[in-house]
Amino acid sequence: MAKYIYEYKDWTDFTWQDSVINSIFGEVRLMQGKIIGQMNALGFSAKEEATLTALTLDVVKSSEIEGELLNYEQVRSSIARRLGINSAGIVKSSRHIEGIVEMMLDATQRYDLPLTEERLFGWHAALFPTGFSGPYKIEVGCYRTGEMQVVSGAMGKEKIHYEAVNHEFVKAEMKTFLTWFNNDNTLDLVLKAAIAHFWFITIHPFDDGNGRIGRAITDMLLACAEGSGERFYSMSSQILEERKLYYAVLQKVQHSTNDITEWLNWFLHCLKNAMLATENTTQQILRKAEFWKLHEKTLINERQRKVLNMLFDNFEGKLQSSKWAKINKISSDTALRDIKDLIEKGILRQTNEGGRSVNYELVDF
Repeated sequence: MAKYIYEYKDWTDFTWQDSVINSIFGEVRLMQGKIIGQMNALGFSAKEEATLTALTLDVVKSSEIEGELLNYEQVRSSIARRLGINSAGIVKSSRHIEGIVEMMLDATQRYDLPLTEERLFGWHAALFPTGFSGPYKIEVGCYRTGEMQVVSGAMGKEKIHYEAVNHEFVKAEMKTFLTWFNNDNTLDLVLKAAIAHFWFITIHPFDDGNGRIGRAITDMLLACAEGSGERFYSMSSQILEERKLYYAVLQKVQHSTNDITEWLNWFLHCLKNAMLATENTTQQILRKAEFWKLHEKTLINERQRKVLNMLFDNFEGKLQSSKWAKINKISSDTALRDIKDLIEKGILRQTNEGGRSVNYELVDF
């Protein structure tokens, strides 16, 4: 009896039950159209902002799924620079972040180019520019030549969740996958994104980085499905939210025959949730765009602009003059002057909370 899906003869002749996925599939396609419509109604800069936010989240969250925390501002700066988006306060980013961003942008901005072995090797090399994954030396820019197990637990008490395709068959399996990826035009591209993700992760062709490359492949096909490199939602953010279920469903379907209904059903629900999360972000971006439109003639200095933008994004905690001084690396006197100026202009106000420190917030406009 076969233990894993790939041990069956024609394992990639995937089947699924349309009756189970039809309704969620319809919802997802409808929501895609709705989000694109909403975004096209935005002004150019708001649309750029939405793309920048979605791509940044995608890069940060995809790495977080693997337990790696990247600096949000560095990632955002790197993407803004490469897309030619004028972003205040460009931050220098590490070679490692540059590599991850490079892969992500190659997948989403050049979504209409074929996916080749060479391109995948380039992505892999960009992910591991030093040839190391953490403290371990790995094979970079080529398929793995050793066995691959997905394991969790402490040393000596490891639990094997999955043993990937034998390394001797990886090249042949990837050839089949890439041929299908580049030539199959029969499938809806959203379903194709779901299948490609599952298929690639099941082969697990690299020493490390399979999850991140798998998610980049998914984003590439979702960009194809929308016919645009503009990204307005982050699938990786949602996978991170549903990480436990993601691994559970993957594992269950990898231990089954070639009926992947359960995987497709989970994937489509996850995509729907990713788009729902975007609706909130869109509201934030719209609010921010309206604010700056309202104040296009108001005199606002660079320091004020920086903090105001932060307040519209995801400002943590309360705004106080000490925080203002720290963010802008200025004296508390200058910070207070900046704040008082914005209070006089009707942009900020002092909150009514008692307590020792004074807090400020945006005035509703």
